[in-house]
Amino acid sequence: MGTNPSGSDSAFSAEVAAITTAFGDPTRRSAWLFARDAARTGVTAGEVAEHLGLHPNVARHHLDKLAASTYLEVFVERSEARTAGRPAKRYRVPVSMGADTGHLEFPARRDDLMVTLLGKALALLPRDRAEAMAEEVGEEYGRTLAANMAGVDAHRNVRDALHAIADALTAHGFAAHAEARGTSIAVIAEHCPFGSTASQHPVICAVDRGMVRGMLAGLGVDSDPETMSSKAMGDDTCVTLV
Repeated sequence: MGTNPSGSDSAFSAEVAAITTAFGDPTRRSAWLFARDAARTGVTAGEVAEHLGLHPNVARHHLDKLAASTYLEVFVERSEARTAGRPAKRYRVPVSMGADTGHLEFPARRDDLMVTLLGKALALLPRDRAEAMAEEVGEEYGRTLAANMAGVDAHRNVRDALHAIADALTAHGFAAHAEARGTSIAVIAEHCPFGSTASQHPVICAVDRGMVRGMLAGLGVDSDPETMSSKAMGDDTCVTLV
């Protein structure tokens, strides 16, 4: 085995992976910029398609990928003028990413102080209670993320749902991907945004397991994710099997 990268190098690599996944495609980048310029009203797939000269399904694919990685928010346009048909789904850039400023501002993926304090707080509780609490917090947040994962029909394709979950985890600093493992699918995270705190307080790993559980539930996948390996316990990657 080679030497492990420093915490800052590893965090930077995860950040690059997250940004590249979302914005490496020039069409997707243009779609995001168009949505940013229409921050107040948001955009529809049809509007993006017309602006970029794309088929609406292609535009929707790029917008949904950005939404799955939490770089866009999804909301439904409700207007009294719309009396028939399904409400229009619109996409907008979160305020935290510079929607009001016109500049791309990625939120910090890790706050050392808050993570350290979280680890210390969990350490004050009995292990089983701390783990249950950490997983519950992660699950609640995972459900919130799933609510913004537009275009993911888990009932029809669980594999696509897990790839969307991996994208969302990557956007939060986990550098994750999904791959087949026999008859199951593994979500593999190559970076831990909790840093050394996870090694000192491994119970904090229940947070990301809870996030996967919450996203699965929010996408309609009836499955109990199982942790197979953990960087906090000395493994090379964190693996959650679904």
